[in-house]
Amino acid sequence: MKKLLILIFLFITAQASQAQEITGQWNGVLKIQGSQLRLVFNITKDDEGYQATMDSPDQGAKGIPVSSTTFEDNTLTITVDNIGFKYEGDLEDDGHIVGSFEQAGMKLPLDMYREVVEIKENIRPQEPKEPFPYYSEDVTFKNKKADIELAGTLTLPEKTGKYPVVVLISGSGPQNRNEELLGHKPFLVLSDYLTRNGIAVLRYDDRGTAKSTGDFSTATSHDFSTDVEAAIKYLKTRKEIDKKQIGLMGHSEGGIIAPMVASRYKKVSFIVLLAGTGIPGDELLLLQQQLIGEASGVNETELKQNIERSAQVFNLIQKAESTESLKVELTNFLTESISEIPDSQKPSGMTDEEFIEMEVDQITGPWLQYFIKHDPATILEKVKCPVFALNGSKDLQVPPKENLEAIEAGLKRGGNSDFKMLELPNLNHLFQESETGAPSEYAEIEQTFSPIALEAILQWLQTQIN
Repeated sequence: MKKLLILIFLFITAQASQAQEITGQWNGVLKIQGSQLRLVFNITKDDEGYQATMDSPDQGAKGIPVSSTTFEDNTLTITVDNIGFKYEGDLEDDGHIVGSFEQAGMKLPLDMYREVVEIKENIRPQEPKEPFPYYSEDVTFKNKKADIELAGTLTLPEKTGKYPVVVLISGSGPQNRNEELLGHKPFLVLSDYLTRNGIAVLRYDDRGTAKSTGDFSTATSHDFSTDVEAAIKYLKTRKEIDKKQIGLMGHSEGGIIAPMVASRYKKVSFIVLLAGTGIPGDELLLLQQQLIGEASGVNETELKQNIERSAQVFNLIQKAESTESLKVELTNFLTESISEIPDSQKPSGMTDEEFIEMEVDQITGPWLQYFIKHDPATILEKVKCPVFALNGSKDLQVPPKENLEAIEAGLKRGGNSDFKMLELPNLNHLFQESETGAPSEYAEIEQTFSPIALEAILQWLQTQIN
C-alpha cells in the first residue's frame, strides 16, 4: 500500500479552475485502488500567466511544482511533463471544480473545492472485529519445492476438536492473506463466516507478499499451485484438522489453481471455484477487455482496435518458441503499430521507444505468458472430486456464461458428474451486489461479499462435510 501511495504521489498534479478567479488554494481527495489521498493545489498568477504548486498533506510534501497551468474558457489544464500527467477541470457555477486526471490511459475523477476536504473513512460493515468467537492462530509453513516460507492465519471453531478445513487461494496479483484490495478484505469476511459455522479456514499471504518469502514477480499459476500443496501438507500435521475433509476454495486465478492441485493431489476432498475460469487465458482477456471497455464508455472504434491489437499480441505469445524471440517479435509489431495507439494510452513525456520497451517487458513476464497459454479445461478433465463453481451475473472479468459452461463441459469430459454450477444475479467479480459490475464500482460499494453468496457456499460445503 505504501508503494501505491508513492506512485499516486508521483503522477498527480495541481488542478483548479475558475470562471471569475482561479487563483488561491483548492482542496480535493483522490480515490484510487481503495486509497484516499488529500491534495492541495495553490494557484497564483503574474504577468507571465498562471503557476501552481501542489501539497500532499498525507505524505508530508509541500510546494511541489507543476509544469504548466492554463485557464481558458472556464477550463483549467495542468500538466506535469516528466511523469506524463494531464489534468482538466471545469469551474461550476457553485464555485467548485469538476475534473479528472489522465496518465498512461488511466482516467480518474478529481474534484476540487475552496474549503478543506477531509478523507472519508471507508465503510465496510461486514469486516469482523476482534474479539472473535473462535480460535485464530498466525502460522507459517514451508514450500520445500520453492524453498520459501509462507505466512498465514488458521482459524478453528474451537481451539480443540477436529474440523473440516478450507484453504483459500487468492486471485491474480500479489495479495495478502485477506485478499485485501480496494479497501475490502474478502478472505477475512469469508473465513470469519465459515469458521463461525464450524469450518476451519487457512488463508495465507502470497509468496513475496506481506510476511511470506519468495519472489512473486517470477512465479506463474503453476508455481502458486505448489504453495497450495504446501498448505495442504501443513494442515495434515495439525491434530485439529480432519485429514479426510481438506478442501480448496479459489477466487479468480485461485479458481484456476485449485483444479491444478486437485488434479494432482487426489486426497483433496472438494473444490469451490469463485469466479474461476474455464476458457483459455487469451480468450478470457479479450472478453474481459470488451466488457470492461463497454462498461467504461470507451469509444467503440478505439475499443475494437485495442482488442484487435491484443489478439495479435496474444497470437505472438502462443506461437513464440522462446521469451527472447517473443521480445524481438513484439518489438517489431509494436514499432509498426505504434502510430495506431492513441496518445491517451501512452504516457506523455515518454518516447515511443521507451513506451515499446515498457510494454515488451510487461507482456513477456512469465505469469502473463503462462496465463495466456493455459487452458483450464484440460485440467478440469482430470478433477475427480466434487466441484462447486459460482459466478456473479455482472462479472465483467470472468464472464459467467462462457466460463461456467466451459467448466461444466471440462468436468463432464473427464467423467466427473459430482458438480454444481451457479450464477448469482447482480453480483460482480468480487461477489458484491452491484449496479454495472464495472471494476470502478468495487471500492465504492460498502458490501464486501454478498450474504447470498456466503450462504450458497456454506450450504454446498455442508453437503460435502456432513
